[in-house]
Amino acid sequence: MAIAPEGLFSPLKQRSVTFPNRIVVSPMCQYSYLDGLSNDWQFVHLGSRAVGGAGTVFAEATAVSPEGRITPGDLGIWSDEHIAPLAQITDFVKAQGAVPAIQLAHAGRKASMPVPWAANPNTLPASEGGWQAVAPSAERFAEAYPTPRALDRAGMDKVIADFAAATRRAEAAGFLLVEIHGAHGYLLHEFLSPLSNTRTDEYGGGFENRIRFPLEVVRAVRANFPARLPVWMRLSITDWVGPSNEFPSGGLTVEDSIEFANVLKAEGIDLVDCSSGGNHPRQQIPVGPGYQVAFAERIRREARIPTCAVGMITSPEQADQIIRTGQADVVSLAREMLRDPYWPLHAAEVLHKPGAWPVQYERAARGKVERRELLPDFVGAKK
Repeated sequence: MAIAPEGLFSPLKQRSVTFPNRIVVSPMCQYSYLDGLSNDWQFVHLGSRAVGGAGTVFAEATAVSPEGRITPGDLGIWSDEHIAPLAQITDFVKAQGAVPAIQLAHAGRKASMPVPWAANPNTLPASEGGWQAVAPSAERFAEAYPTPRALDRAGMDKVIADFAAATRRAEAAGFLLVEIHGAHGYLLHEFLSPLSNTRTDEYGGGFENRIRFPLEVVRAVRANFPARLPVWMRLSITDWVGPSNEFPSGGLTVEDSIEFANVLKAEGIDLVDCSSGGNHPRQQIPVGPGYQVAFAERIRREARIPTCAVGMITSPEQADQIIRTGQADVVSLAREMLRDPYWPLHAAEVLHKPGAWPVQYERAARGKVERRELLPDFVGAKK
C-alpha cells in the first residue's frame, strides 16, 4: 500500500469522502446524556475539536439499543428522536471543514453499569434503573459486572436489526462515516474472543464460527449505509491474555485479527481501527508511547487494508512519523485531545504546515497585535 510522504496533514480519500488530514478525534465516552439524547455538552465537546483542526471528529460509542448502553448516561441512537440533536453537531462539524463520524456500539456483558464517577462501582440493580445484559455466553466480565443472558437466535436478530436501524439514523443525522465497535470487551468483541465466547453452536468454537455473528452485523451496517460513504471497524487486535489452565488457547492474537481483517476487507470495510484489550481482567498490557502502533502496521501490511493507529500518541512528530513511514493511514487521539482541543493546529505549527485557525481566533493565536489595538498611553510609553 502507498504511504503518505506528505505526512500528517496530507488528505485521504475514501469512497466519496475526502478527509482533510490524517488526525482523528477518537470516540470518547462522556456519560453525560439523558435517555441517550445529545445535548449542549456534546455539541461543545465535539464542536471545539472540529474548530481545533481535526480532520475527523467521532461521536463516542453510541448505543444501538437501550440495553446496549454501558451506563444510563450513554449516548444513544435507538430512536428517531435522537436524530435532530445529532444533526446539529454534524452540521457544525462540517462547517469547520471536518468529517463527522459516529461509532455504533453494543456493550454486551459490560452493560448496566454506573457512570465511572459514581460512588458505587458495581452493577446497577433494577431498582436503580439497571437492565439485563446480554452476551454470547452467560459468563460475566468480572465480579462487579452483571451475569449476562446468552443470546438466542431471536436476540441476535434483534441486535442485527438494531445496528441496521442505527446506521440509517446515522445517515439521516448527517454523519459521513460510521465505525462499528468490535473492541474493548463489548458485544462483538465478546463473540470474536475465545475468552468470552464458549458457545457450542455454529457461533462458537473455532475462528470461523466466532466471526460469524460479527460479520452478520458488519453486513447489516454496510448494506444500510450509502455505498458512497466509508465504514470502519474498531478491533481489539489482541486480548493480551496468553494460554492458561482456564484458557488453554489463550485469547485473540494478532494473527487472528490479520485473518479477520482480510475478511472485513472483502465485506466492504474501508479501514480497521487498531486498539487492543478490554475483554478479561487478566490482561497484561505493556502501556507506553505508541504501544499499539505495531498492530496497525501489521494489519495494514499483511491484510492490505487501511488502518488507524491509536494509543498514547501525543506529539506531532510521533504522529507525523507514523503516517510518513506507512505504519498507519490515520492516527486517533483521545486523552491528548481532551488536554488540548487545538492539538491539530498546534501540530501544524510544530511541523511547519499551513494551519487554518478560525478567523475569530487567528490574530491571538498567531500572536499578532497591531499598533492600532494598543491603548494610546501604552503606545506613547513605547516611543
